[in-house]
Amino acid sequence: MKHIYEALMNIQSELKAPKNQRNNFGGYNYRSCEDIMEAVKPLLLKNGVVLTVSDDMSVIGDRVYVKATATLADGEDVISNSAFAREAEAKKGMDDSQITGATSSYARKYALNGLFCIDDTKDADATNTHGKDDKTPAEKAKETREANKKAFEERFSKMYAYFKGTPKWSYDLETRFNSVMKEAVANKYEDAKCLEMLEIFDKLEKDSIVY
Repeated sequence: MKHIYEALMNIQSELKAPKNQRNNFGGYNYRSCEDIMEAVKPLLLKNGVVLTVSDDMSVIGDRVYVKATATLADGEDVISNSAFAREAEAKKGMDDSQITGATSSYARKYALNGLFCIDDTKDADATNTHGKDDKTPAEKAKETREANKKAFEERFSKMYAYFKGTPKWSYDLETRFNSVMKEAVANKYEDAKCLEMLEIFDKLEKDSIVY
């Protein structure tokens, strides 16, 4: 039994598992189960031990839990650590098999964390959206309006500056631009017709402006 504990102590002190993955929603890096497995392999060989990770499925109520167990063995003795993760009822963009796979990976990671004394302070890792998918309809509508406004104003400014520098620039053309801007503001930048009119400006050539 002494050997297995010495091996585990050596691995815990030497293991370096960098956070090579990126969560763009939360703005932080994290390590995956695969990152830990790759980092520990040379240390397993060095210390003469074998690592295995297994899953068990449990149904509690109407929810499915994955129990992952990480086991370190030297041929005589073993040390194990387990962790649980609950399957989500649904995950956007995933089918049922992918949900189970992601849950298994998450549980396995934390079983390995416990065995090798790896501290992870971020929850849900790559799938954590930090509430960004929980916006109300009003908040989503506001975001859409702001994005439309930015896109419209950028294109409007570009077209205005372009045509104002041509020989065909006139009071009538300036009036047309102003009309488009007023229509966009009145419709809170959601009227496709406004963008459509800017598309017309965009396609006109310097020497063939029609107005």
